[in-house]
Formats: sequence, C-alpha cells, structure tokens
Amino acid sequence: MSTSKGKGGTPATVALTKAKAEFTLHPYAHDASAQAYGEEAADALGVPYARIFKTLVAEVESGLAVAVVPVSGKLDLKALAGALNSKRATMAEAAKVERVTGYVVGGISPLGQRKQLPTVVDSSALDFETIYFSAGRRGLQIETAPDNLLTLTRAVTAPIGKAG
Repeated sequence: MSTSKGKGGTPATVALTKAKAEFTLHPYAHDASAQAYGEEAADALGVPYARIFKTLVAEVESGLAVAVVPVSGKLDLKALAGALNSKRATMAEAAKVERVTGYVVGGISPLGQRKQLPTVVDSSALDFETIYFSAGRRGLQIETAPDNLLTLTRAVTAPIGKAG
C-alpha cells in the first residue's frame, strides 16, 4: 500500500494522503457503455463483488446522506433511514448528487466530497482487511482499510445492504 496520491490524484486520494492513511490505487479500463459501474470494477480487477463498495446518495428528512454498500447487493433504504434516525429515505436525483458531491455518477467517492454528508457504511465492510471503493472517477478504485473510510467520513456502520 502507498500513502502518496500518485498518478490520478482526486479529492478522495488527496484526503487519504493528507490523513497519512495507507491506500492503493487500482486503475482499470472503463467501458463508456457500462451501466453497472461497481460490477465493472470488480470484474476488471478480479475482486469479489462483496469486497467492492458503491457510494449511493439518498435524501432523508435532514437532507442528503451517503450510503456505502457492497456492489453484490442493494441499498436497504428503510435500514439507512433507521441508521440515521429518520423516518424514511429515498434515492437522491443524480444531478443533485453530482452538484453536492463534486463527482459524476459512476465515480462518486465517499471521500473528498464538496460537502461532508452524514455517511453510513454497510457493516459487512468490517469483514475485510481492505475494501475497494471509487477513487472519484470512473476507472479508478481505492483499496484501503475500512477504518480509514470510517474515520475520514466520520461514518457509522449499520446493516444497510440487502441481497440483490
């Protein structure tokens, strides 16, 4: 693992570098026609779907919130709402998500967003020594310890993923 942002620096890699957190960047050839970005990354990198996490943004009563769940499943909106002491959660509109996070859909990282949003990471992330998630652009994944993600996003963990 490296602590330098190296080639392909993004706000996410800058955040990890600034925190002196160990991480590895994994670039891969992104197919512009791909619709399932997380699955594309897993297949390209040869990593199990359960170990690559996608970043989703939902609306709860207090505003926007980030959910980080394995690409092997789906987000349980009711569980996300519960983890944030909210009555309900709905998926946020893509244009709003891009504006608030500063990232494009398919390349949204939970790190280095324009605005710090409440973040919930699926508790399955703790099952792995390292996890993968978007480095802030399509075709680039970060591998780091789950604790680095939790610390830097000030996230809570909860079982918010469900089988796909």
